[in-house]
Amino acid sequence: MPPMRAPRLVPALLCLLATGALMGGCGGGSGSEESTSGSGGTAESRPAPPSSEFPSPEGRSLRELLKAADARAEVLVEAAAEVFYPGKNRYPFEILDEDRNPISDAEVALYYARVPQPKAGARSRSGNRGPAARAETQALDEPAVGPFPAKVESLATKPEFRAASTAEDPDAAGVVYSTELSFPSDGEWRIAAILKEAGELKGALLATAVVGEFEKVPQPGQKAPVIHTPTAQDAGGDLSKITTRAPPDTQNKVDFADALGKEPIVLLFATPQFCQSRVCGPVVDVAEQAKHEYGDKAAFIHMEIYNENDPAEKVRPQVRAFHLPSEPWLFTIDRQGIVRDAVEGAFGLKLMHRAVDEAIAR
Repeated sequence: MPPMRAPRLVPALLCLLATGALMGGCGGGSGSEESTSGSGGTAESRPAPPSSEFPSPEGRSLRELLKAADARAEVLVEAAAEVFYPGKNRYPFEILDEDRNPISDAEVALYYARVPQPKAGARSRSGNRGPAARAETQALDEPAVGPFPAKVESLATKPEFRAASTAEDPDAAGVVYSTELSFPSDGEWRIAAILKEAGELKGALLATAVVGEFEKVPQPGQKAPVIHTPTAQDAGGDLSKITTRAPPDTQNKVDFADALGKEPIVLLFATPQFCQSRVCGPVVDVAEQAKHEYGDKAAFIHMEIYNENDPAEKVRPQVRAFHLPSEPWLFTIDRQGIVRDAVEGAFGLKLMHRAVDEAIAR
C-alpha cells in the first residue's frame, strides 16, 4: 500500500482559463445556522445557497461556464476526499486564501464534466503530462453538469472539548464545505467551482475526481474488518504512544476487536499532529465531544495513522486493513458488526450525530 496521502490538492490559480482581471478574497456570506468559537476563529454552519444563484450550464462546456464568470478566483479550492462511487457522494472541500488561511463564509457551487478516456497511458494527477493529462484538459470542453451548491459545516466544539493542539494550530480548519455530487458511472470527472462574491461570479478548478478507484474501503452495509486497536493499558499509561492529540483524547479504552459484534462502535482514523489538511485535530475534538454526549451507548475509538506516530514510518496495519488512501475517516458500526456510515474528510457534530444515531438504532 502506498504511503498515506492527503486528498489531491490543485490550486485554483490555473492558467487554463482566459478570464478577466484577477480579483482577491472571497466571502461575505450571511445567515448562519449556528455560530461558535472554532479553531479558525468564528466557525459558522450555513445551509447551501439556492441553485438559482449560480449559472445553469444550459448546454455549455465546463470551459465556457468558467469563462462566463466575471473573474478567476484568487483562492485555493481543494478537495478533501479521494474515494467516490457511482451514485450519490458527499464531496467535502476547503477554500483557502493565497496565504493558505481558511475562508469560512464563501458562497460556492460545484460543477463537473466527464474526462475522456485517454488512448494510452495511466490515469494521472492534474499537472502530469501525457495522454491522461491531455484528457483532463479536454474535459473542459465536455458538457458541464451542475450547479451543486455547497453548505458550510462547522467543526467547532464546546470549549472543554477543544484540544490545546487544535487551539494552538494557526492552520487548523474551522469549517468544511460540502455538497452532494451524483456521478453516473466509474471514471474520471473534472470538477470546477463558481464562487459568488459581492455580486460577482468567480471561477476555479479543482482536482479530478476518480470514481471507482478505491473499491476496498468498507462501505455501508458491509462487514467491518476485524482489527485490534491499542488501548491505554497497551500503552502502559503513556498515551502519547497512541494519540498525537494534546491533551490526549479518551477514545482509547476499548479494543475494536473486543467490541465488534457486541456494541455500536465509532471508529475514527486521524492524526491530529500530522494531518496535511489540518482538519484531523478538529474532527478528533468533535468525536471527543460526541463521546461525552453518548456515554456508553457506543464505543468510541480513535486510531492514529502512522507506526510510532511518525510519518517517516509506514501507516499502521489497522489503516491498511481498511484500505484507506487518505485521512480522516469516520466509520460507525452497529451491534452486528455492519458498517452503517463511512465519512471521508472533515465533519462537524451534526453529521457525527447522524452517523452515530444510525449505528445505535440497529
